[in-house]
Order: sequence, then structure tokens, then C-alpha cells
Amino acid sequence: MASDFVAANMRNWDERVADHVVAYGAEAFADDPTAIWAGTEADLLAPFMPNGSFEGVEMVHLQCHIGLDTISFARRGAAIVGTDLSSAAIAAATALSERAGTANASFVRCANEDAPEVLSRQFDAVFTSVGVLTWLEDLDAWARAVCRLLRPGGVFLLYEGHPMMSAMEYERDDDLLVVGEPYFASGSPKRFDDGVTYASSTVMSNNVTYQWPHDLAEILTALLNAGLRIDAFAEHESIPWKALPSLVPGDHGWVLPDGSPKIPLMFSVIARRA
Repeated sequence: MASDFVAANMRNWDERVADHVVAYGAEAFADDPTAIWAGTEADLLAPFMPNGSFEGVEMVHLQCHIGLDTISFARRGAAIVGTDLSSAAIAAATALSERAGTANASFVRCANEDAPEVLSRQFDAVFTSVGVLTWLEDLDAWARAVCRLLRPGGVFLLYEGHPMMSAMEYERDDDLLVVGEPYFASGSPKRFDDGVTYASSTVMSNNVTYQWPHDLAEILTALLNAGLRIDAFAEHESIPWKALPSLVPGDHGWVLPDGSPKIPLMFSVIARRA
């Protein structure tokens, strides 16, 4: 049954790709050699890189989608491989990288758990970010793959929406923060039938997706059980998208308004292979 859920998700993500290339301004991004995404991810990861630089660092970007963050790290000097399960996403990412002239970025279609065998080498750093874990049923397999991709001493960054934020009710006509969704992982996916991609109002024919909630303890325990050592953990008050109706623009993304109770909106983990 899990394979049926993944197949439905892949049909949905394959269909999103063309729309996301337009919605993200991806071709203009590729044409501008000064354009850089993943600023927060770079800020979080840089202190753990040699001399605080990505120059010459060998990296993997898991669940890279159309590769804009991957290309951004290539523009910072990294030799980086982006992986994704969507063949349409990998094709778009490859075309955008060729358009951008980032020869130090490449893209490979594979599942996270297959990446160690498919890539057949280890790396200085691995990262994944923003809206990725909800598409994974088995975090233990994910964490083991991350560990196997890293060289001894290699560093992993996860920058992700906080499970507490994801437990808040979204469909409200007030600014109250109300827990309306499960916080703790249940093992069963939630079925969504949104009809549109989050980046635009385009109506999709493959509109059904399945997502798995994961609580913070499950995420951290999976990394520890895989043999990784957690070097840094942080919870963040800003988020890159308007994840709740009450959020307002802030200096570094969307934030809860002044006077509102604060909850963590994002979290980050730096983990290292011994």
C-alpha cells in the first residue's frame, strides 16, 4: 500500500514541475549568475564548513525538486549532486543547470534510501530542506541513507517546518493558534485533495497526495539511531512561506505578529558522522 501512496505523490509532483518552473521564475534565476537561493540553509551550514566556505565542498542535496537550491550552492563553489524521485523534476533541474552554466551541479533521479548505492561515493555534506519530511514514511531508512552518504566527519543539515506549526489549524477566519492536527506520528498518511499546487492556482488532474506527520522526537531519534551525532539544534520564529493565516511579513520570511503567542515555525539540525 505504501508504494501506492508514493506513486500517487509522484504523479502529483511530476505534474507540478512545469508550473513551478514558471511560478518560481526559474528561467530568470538560471539566467542571472548573481541569483542565490537557500540563504538560511547556507548560513546554518557555513560555520561547519572548512573556513566557513563552500568552495570545493562535495555535497548532496536530497529531495532537490527543480534544483534551484542545488544550483545556488554550486554558485557558492560547491560540487553538488541533487537527487529527487520525480523524473520530471530531475529533467527540469538538469535543464536549468545547463542554462545557468553550473557545471559543478548534477542531478540524479533516485529515492533517498537508494542514493548511497546509486551515487556510489561519500560526501563532505548532505542537506535537505523545507517541506521534505512529510513525503517520507520511513525516517529510519532516510537517516541511514544520510549517514551512509557522509564521509567520516561529514555534516548533515536539515532545515524543516516545525511539527508544532504543522499541527496548527489552517482554515480559520481569526488569528488564533489552535491545535487541530495530530502532533505525534501515527504511522498512517493523511490524504489531501487540494486540487492546486501551493505555488499557484493551477488546477491539477493528479490532485490527490498522501503525507506522513513526524514529531520532533521521531526525527531526532532516527538521526541518532543511524549513527549521527547532533552538533546543533535550533527552533526558528520565521518561515519561508505563509504557513498560517495569521503570519505577517518579517525581516527573514513570515512571522507571527507582535503580541501574538509565539510557537516555533521552523527547526534546524546539524548532525555529523563520527
